[in-house]
Amino acid sequence: MQYAGVISAPGKNSLSPAFQQAAFDHLGIAVKYEHWPTPADGLETRVVGLQAPDVLGANVTIPHKEACLPLVHDYDPLVRRVGALNTIHNDDGTLRGYNTDVEGFLRPLKDAFFEPRGCTAVIAGAGGAARAVVIALAEAGAARIAVVNRTLERAERLVSDLGAAVKPLQLVAAPDSRDSWQKAAAEADLLVNCTSLGTAGTPEEDRSPMPANLLRPQALVYDLVYQPAETRLIRYAREAGARTIGGLPMLIYQGAASFKLWTGRDAPVDIMFQAAEAALAAEDAS
Repeated sequence: MQYAGVISAPGKNSLSPAFQQAAFDHLGIAVKYEHWPTPADGLETRVVGLQAPDVLGANVTIPHKEACLPLVHDYDPLVRRVGALNTIHNDDGTLRGYNTDVEGFLRPLKDAFFEPRGCTAVIAGAGGAARAVVIALAEAGAARIAVVNRTLERAERLVSDLGAAVKPLQLVAAPDSRDSWQKAAAEADLLVNCTSLGTAGTPEEDRSPMPANLLRPQALVYDLVYQPAETRLIRYAREAGARTIGGLPMLIYQGAASFKLWTGRDAPVDIMFQAAEAALAAEDAS
């Protein structure tokens, strides 16, 4: 028996064990996928432990994606560009870091027949998820991205960190104000929520990162929050006649890319979706 798992902060739930275990079981691969809640002061010990011969590797979630960088032996160029990893592979004792969030983000856009090349996008949030989305859209040929954040300085730091790496894409920071949203939404082909606003079971569950009356039907609205399936933002967008993408597809596709890194085999994506949706339904019913 081999092991893999998801490294998260203590107290955080994760869907990964449900859909990753379903994938291993479906393909008859003897791996037990576990949830490994880990405090910041235990992260180094946890990552070093991934070198054990019976460990395939791990997924890594917020807030550990950046902190893991100095703990692995090497990582691919995409990790360097994003400044964060979300997958660790134990390659015979050598820990290699990868970022599959970029692939995970882009695949649902392809499924929705949205062409990022030349598009204007607005991103709500300036954390690790936003960084991956900026890099993903830059690689796909987007023309302009506005990063809107409650703390303007954080958005400006993201622009400073990534601006040179994403040229010729135009990357700008904007304050979280009605005027900013009005201007950004009027020009945007794509709106992406990279904040936790709208997440079920939190004080912000009933909040949207942008005002409802500014959403326009020509835009595609992509909310990285996956629970609930219809966040306040997704509902506003649907009511405005806009197309929408929820957060579950990105979660599944980034996990499928991790699965292939560990096993060398294509992940059974349909099985992963079924398992994740069943786990979410069970949570909603409890």
